[in-house]
Amino acid sequence: MLRPVRIADARHLINAKAALATLLLLAVTLLSSAPPAAADAAFRKWINDFYPVAAKSGIKKSTYKKAFAGVREPDPEVLRKARFQPEFKQDVWSYVDTRVHFTTVETGQQMAQRYDRVLSQIERRFGVDRSVVLAIWSMESSYGNVFNYPERLHYVPRALATLAYADRRRSKYARQQLVAALKILQSGKIRKNQLTGSWAGAMGHTQFIPTSYLAFAVDFDGDGRRDIWNSIPDALATAANLLDKNGWRTGKTWGYEVKAPRGSKKYVGKSKTLSQWAKLGFKRPAGRGFPRPGEKAVLKMPAGANGPAFLMLRNFFIFKRYNNSDSYALAVGLLADRIAGYSGLKQEWPKPNGALSMDERREIQVHLKSLGYYGGEIDGNIGSGSQLAIKTFQSRSGLTPDGVPSQKLLKTLRR
Repeated sequence: MLRPVRIADARHLINAKAALATLLLLAVTLLSSAPPAAADAAFRKWINDFYPVAAKSGIKKSTYKKAFAGVREPDPEVLRKARFQPEFKQDVWSYVDTRVHFTTVETGQQMAQRYDRVLSQIERRFGVDRSVVLAIWSMESSYGNVFNYPERLHYVPRALATLAYADRRRSKYARQQLVAALKILQSGKIRKNQLTGSWAGAMGHTQFIPTSYLAFAVDFDGDGRRDIWNSIPDALATAANLLDKNGWRTGKTWGYEVKAPRGSKKYVGKSKTLSQWAKLGFKRPAGRGFPRPGEKAVLKMPAGANGPAFLMLRNFFIFKRYNNSDSYALAVGLLADRIAGYSGLKQEWPKPNGALSMDERREIQVHLKSLGYYGGEIDGNIGSGSQLAIKTFQSRSGLTPDGVPSQKLLKTLRR
């Protein structure tokens, strides 16, 4: 027979449970507030064990201690970002569209005027056209806009140590770059708090990994430091120097958009002279000829048989020395052309039905603003303000007020 629980016993039970809960809460609090030094002993051991490797490359113990003072845990954001690289995961049209549009072109043209003297000097010294240098600056740091968000930057030695410690695929790369980053710090020309960059260790306005910095960085403003973080002349000249040293062909373009005849997929990746491609039926959209028909070019069809085709020249492959991605190199080339004043692609990408380009989203904002529905920025980014304006216009135009930008909406606005 069960004994009835007395009030006093119940109170003891409640008090015991409360005490246990308090102890558990205290334990969790103590664990969560434990100093970072106790958080990842294996990572700290890896840092200690890596010093002999760095020492063989001439890194002093004092430099090493300075570099890793306060670094006690891997950078979790580095590992998260390492799992997603848009140039290898996005559809090519989406990748290009988010990088080559009205805003990046207009800003590039403004920067061309602002830094006209520096860019002229860079062109004379390295033979790389200003529009190409500006396109790389846009692609790499949005014309330096990344520095307006310091919370998104990573301390480079910690980021590289994280990759070397926890990412098997990138371990060799990260170890090599870490030693190079330590050499930059040891030079005494760049302060520790300047050594910030991307999750993969790319640094400055033009995003140079440490080994590339050591090989190509230029002190273009003459202050005795190769400062790609704070000196626009140094950063832009460094980008031009990399292209020049890798075989840039001055005065020549990167490639041509062409209309491909049927059955052209069998030629993808093949190299022929431009005159040979012409004989096979490859033509430029506006009917123009090839200025130097004897030049060799490689056929690329990044979106397949239903998208634009390109005959890529030597300079396209020099772009890939910066980032080994066809999408990246294509975006740089297309953006450079637009900054220089040339028109964009003549052929459409095979987008999903109803998909809008960045410029088309911007056009929607322009129309809405002119009609008095929208008062925000004209940037192609459809935020809450744009959605509200779209809904209001849709309601007054007999459309479904869903706030969604679409081809149907754009056609209605154009009318």
